[in-house]
Amino acid sequence: MRKVWVIGGAAVGLGLSFVMLLVVGVYVVAGNLLNGVEGATKNLAKGSVPAAYSALVQKWGNLCPAINPALLAAQLYQESGFNPRAQSAAAAQGIAQFIPGTWATHGIDGNGDGVRDVWDPNDAIPSAASYDCQLASYVKDVPGDISDNMLAAYNAGAYAVIKYKGVPPYAETQNYVKTITTLEDSFAAPVSRLSPTKQAAGAITYAQNKLGTPYLWGGNGTAQDGGRFDCSGLTKAAYASVGITLPRVANDQYNAGPHPSRNELLPGDLVFFSTDLSNSRAIHHVGIYVGGGYMIDAPYTGAVIRFDPIDSADYFGATRVTEDGAKALPTTV
Repeated sequence: MRKVWVIGGAAVGLGLSFVMLLVVGVYVVAGNLLNGVEGATKNLAKGSVPAAYSALVQKWGNLCPAINPALLAAQLYQESGFNPRAQSAAAAQGIAQFIPGTWATHGIDGNGDGVRDVWDPNDAIPSAASYDCQLASYVKDVPGDISDNMLAAYNAGAYAVIKYKGVPPYAETQNYVKTITTLEDSFAAPVSRLSPTKQAAGAITYAQNKLGTPYLWGGNGTAQDGGRFDCSGLTKAAYASVGITLPRVANDQYNAGPHPSRNELLPGDLVFFSTDLSNSRAIHHVGIYVGGGYMIDAPYTGAVIRFDPIDSADYFGATRVTEDGAKALPTTV
């Protein structure tokens, strides 16, 4: 159970003043820091891929220049939410969602056991990387970004990419490319300073105004809930107040943007706690960072929305929420 941080009335007043300074500071910093996520190799962020698949994604994500581990992870998350038993209405199967015809042609025996099994991630993940690289080879002479063209070929076919000399003008294909490349940032270990966002200040203000509200499991702050929240209900509502729609569940909110390190946290970042520090899917709690090692969170039944320290044995990591990152999240994982 998380330790309770009791705050007296005077301390609350000081805390609110502190948060207000932070809110103002976020806007100032947002106007002065312009460095975003960019750079070369995109290795996986800590725990962003379940431990059972992390080594496979890291290895096969470097199969060819068109892909990288973070991009391959984004595809798998978009397709199945890392569920090796996933099956769609269109008969797509496994963690990489191959349809039977494509698997028959492009499935490989990734673990060398003599069997090509679409349900086995040890085969399906290498097959997904191999298929991506094969598509990239088909469109290698097309102008533009090699990864964008590969993703477009995955969605619309290599012929369309060749015909249009790049990502074709199909809304579905353009959205697919943008979605995967945006999600890619949420699986990548940042290689440079992350830009703050002005929406963070509004999210903090919303959460601050809910201090003292009793916790309710499953609460979304509606009239039916008596204005009460649970942890992810609070963070979802806080960012909804500034026009950003997050998923309802904390472990999906983790993929709503890139991941600052502990010493790069800024007010407004979401901070997460997990029962398994190697697996983002095991996240069980989330709060909104306000600076100084503290967050505003809705902790558990019997408690109220309050300030809590973030440094604990189950601290997992953080996410800098972006509008594009939130929009890219699949709604079915």
